[in-house]
Amino acid sequence: MNINSVQKMLTSKGNKAANQVIIYSGSAKYFRSYDTYIAKKENGHIFLDTAYWDYSTTTGKYRNQFLGEGIADTRKKIKSGEYKLTDLNQ
Repeated sequence: MNINSVQKMLTSKGNKAANQVIIYSGSAKYFRSYDTYIAKKENGHIFLDTAYWDYSTTTGKYRNQFLGEGIADTRKKIKSGEYKLTDLNQ
C-alpha cells in the first residue's frame, strides 16, 4: 500500500488519539486502530474487517467517528449488504 498521509483521530476532548489513525492511500481512506485495519472507504463503498470491526469499546468509538454513525446503523448496513465484511489485514 502506498500511503499518501496519516492523520491522528481526535479524542472527545479534541486531543490527538495515540493509536487511532486515518490513513490516506490513493482513492482509499482507512481507519486503523493500533496496528489493525478496521474500516476502509473507497469509491463510495465501505469495507469492514470481518474479525476486528467490533473488537473493543475503544475501537468502536473511533470506528463510529470514522463512519459518522452508531453501532446500530453499522449493524443494519452490514446485514443489508451495504457494508461489506472482508479481511483488511491480510
